[in-house]
This record gives sequence, structure tokens and C-alpha cells, in this order.
Amino acid sequence: MTTKRIPFASRKTLLGLALMLPMLVLLFSLRLYPIFSAFVHSFFRWDGFETGRFLGLANYERLIRDPNMIRAAANIARFVLTRLVLNLTFPMLGALLIYHLRAQRAGYLYRVLFMVPMVVPLIVVLLTWKFIYHPHDGILNRILELIGLEQLQRIWLGDFDTALWAVIGMGFPWVTGLGIAGFALLIYLAGLQQISTDVMDALTVDGVRMPTRIFRIEIPLIADQIKVIAVLTTINTLQSYVPVMIMTGGGPSNASLVPGLYLYQTAFHHDRFGYAASIGVVMAIVLVAVTMLTNRFVRTRR
Repeated sequence: MTTKRIPFASRKTLLGLALMLPMLVLLFSLRLYPIFSAFVHSFFRWDGFETGRFLGLANYERLIRDPNMIRAAANIARFVLTRLVLNLTFPMLGALLIYHLRAQRAGYLYRVLFMVPMVVPLIVVLLTWKFIYHPHDGILNRILELIGLEQLQRIWLGDFDTALWAVIGMGFPWVTGLGIAGFALLIYLAGLQQISTDVMDALTVDGVRMPTRIFRIEIPLIADQIKVIAVLTTINTLQSYVPVMIMTGGGPSNASLVPGLYLYQTAFHHDRFGYAASIGVVMAIVLVAVTMLTNRFVRTRR
């Protein structure tokens, strides 16, 4: 009786599948299953332990009329638009500054200085900015007092009109530190450094001045990097809620509430996990839709 031997190529395939199996199990159990579970439980009344009665689309209908969710959606829209403007301008200015430095040592030094804030833990950065915004001992109000602008002093994180903008404005001068600003600078710089030296030499020989060179040549040639930053900023900002939670807790009177924080509060403060799951599903749909729109409208030149 003869036995068939498995071909060598098939043995390699089986070995690869065996090595990938632990990763696939972890991917399914820690990533795919929670997504599926959230979608299913969004149609139920669920306290996180026992699934209650089936509600159909009641959670989603309630979500549409929820004033807290409407406020959170308006806030996150302001957050995304402002962060897009900041991440598409200030990190690019920093990258252009480093790229056009003639001294290589100076360029390396500035690159290191810009990257140092990235290694500082987020909680340290947030607490520092919380101190900056302190109404009595904060640096911002002290500076306004020193330059004679006491009338502009505010309880920045406790004022309904300024709380959200104070959180958005953290990270000044917005070149590195919070969010993806530091990575944006590196991505822009990498794109600039990939520009052919022949192109730059031709511009120098032709006597093209700096403003024309930047806006007509260099920025169009890093359009791919601009698109990447736009997509990453949108995804990161829509998902982010930790800065708001640490700085204001969503207050005052939900003035700085964002969907991610509202989801967290609904689930872990009020034990309404089914309703929180519906918030998460809607956030995921919006995130995919916005990302697709960004990919469509932020065109790159080939």
C-alpha cells in the first residue's frame, strides 16, 4: 500500500497557514468579533452582560433625535475641519523650513527638536495645556495681563463659548506634539526629499524665485503626501476623545462633547451598551464615508 506524499509547494502553504493561524485567531477575537458584536447588540437593549429585548431600529431612531448626539456631531465637524487646516499648513511650513536649510547639521538639529515632543506621553502634554488654560495661575491669562489685554482673559475650559476652541487650539504652534502633526511633518519632509535633484538644479539654473518654486513646483509634487495627511487627520480626529475627556469632560453643558466621549459615557457611566453600540456603528459608517470622500476629492497628480 503506497501513500501519497504532499508536494513541497503544498507543504510550504500549509506551514504558512499554520504560522498565520495564531495571528488570525487574535485578529478575529480582538478585532472582527467586537465589530460584529457591536453591530448585533445595537439592535438590542444591552447592559454589557445580558442581552435584553430586541428593539429593532429604536436605538438609531433615538440617536437621530438625541440633542447630546447632535451637539457632539456639530463639535466633531468643527474639530475635523480645524484640524485639517492646521495639519495641512503648519507641519508643511516646518517641513519646508527644514528642507530649505542649506546647512545639513542645522536641518538635522531642527528635525530632532521638532520630533522631541512626540516622545512625551500624551497625558503629560494634556496636563501641561490644562495648566496653561488655568483661569488664575495659567500662562495664557498671565500673558494677556502682562500685555494689557485683561479684557480677553477667560475661564478657557469652563466657558461655554471657548471650551471647544481651547481644546482644538492645544499644541500651538501645531507643528508637532498632539495628534498626527509630528508624523505629518515627517511625511511632508520625506516627500520633499524625494523630489529629484535634477528638478531642483534646473529651477536654480532658471532663476526661479522661492515663492514660485514652493507653490508651483514643490507643493504640487507632494500632493500624495497631502492626501495621506488629509485622510489620517480625518480618521484620527473622528476617533479621538481622550483630549476632550481629560481637559473638559465634555463640558461645560456639553459644549465640548464629541461622539467618542459620548459613546464612552453612555456605555460605562450609564450602562446603556446597546445604545452606545449604535453610536459606534454610526461613527464607523461616517468614518468610512468621509475617508472615501477624502480619497475621491483630494486628487493627486500623476
